Amino acid sequence: MRKIFALSILCLSLFTCDDGDIITSELEFDDTFRACGDLVIYKTNPSQSLTLQITGSEFVISNLIQTEVHPDNPNRLQLVNTEYDQNNVGGNHTFKYRSYASSTEGIFCNDVPPDNIQITEDYTSSGDFTFFVTLIEDDNDGIPAYLEDLNGNGDLNDDDTDGDGIPNYMDPDDDGDNVLTISEGVTFEEGMTLAELEANALDTDGDGIPNYRDNDDDGDGTLTIDEENATTQDNNPTNDVTDPNAGPDYLNDQVTTPLLATSYRQHTIYNTFEVRMIAYGLDFSSFQYQTYDFGNLIDISNTNDFDLSSTRNITPEF
Repeated sequence: MRKIFALSILCLSLFTCDDGDIITSELEFDDTFRACGDLVIYKTNPSQSLTLQITGSEFVISNLIQTEVHPDNPNRLQLVNTEYDQNNVGGNHTFKYRSYASSTEGIFCNDVPPDNIQITEDYTSSGDFTFFVTLIEDDNDGIPAYLEDLNGNGDLNDDDTDGDGIPNYMDPDDDGDNVLTISEGVTFEEGMTLAELEANALDTDGDGIPNYRDNDDDGDGTLTIDEENATTQDNNPTNDVTDPNAGPDYLNDQVTTPLLATSYRQHTIYNTFEVRMIAYGLDFSSFQYQTYDFGNLIDISNTNDFDLSSTRNITPEF
């Protein structure tokens, strides 16, 4: 990848820079950046580019995403490091700003850059940088994580309705009844409070506890997790129906014969990594920035060993 970028830079240098009277006073980019597979960081708009090129380092972007088991809970992950500055990355680095009379489309991360690149401004700067990395774990169950803080103390990790060791915000089955939360009649609308969410959620037995947090949804004394029949016992009570007119047995208080469950369903947890970069002490001659926010990383080209989102599966101990 370093060779690819070097080739692009070489090709760019073959075109004449116009030293005309265009004076740039600020950087006009959105709040995201991209990267080539190793350490070429870049931002573009239709007529400008801002890059950070790092050479002589064995560090690669995928090194930013390193996780380990959380010491407080083996079901959670944590980042090995949340910050990486130029000392962690090593090597040499240079910031470069360019403006163009031609399109910037395809000028980075390609073996052959586009023809007729016309550079109108070309500035180089020293400076420092830091990557800030965040890990967000979630269950994608239709309820925002902040509404799964049931005790309202600001700590999502001590709310675990079913006591399976997986906090509700990471648990796709909050009440441990083998019916996924997303299937338990929860309808979230932007701006809802927890009280409003619960008031609008399905509560089959009318006991004041919404189904997604009720381990006996129909209030018949038989736990939802045990309302399966012998022919279809698959850790999924939703497909066990004795009376089609009444629906699944776990919602029918007239069916109370239990078949004891033997395990929980497999849980899928979604991991999202946010990588933000801040640059310090940029000086491009006609304009300077003591602090410049590159924004969030959104894409890495030409690499197969890095993803900003992933999933992992856990089956809680029964």
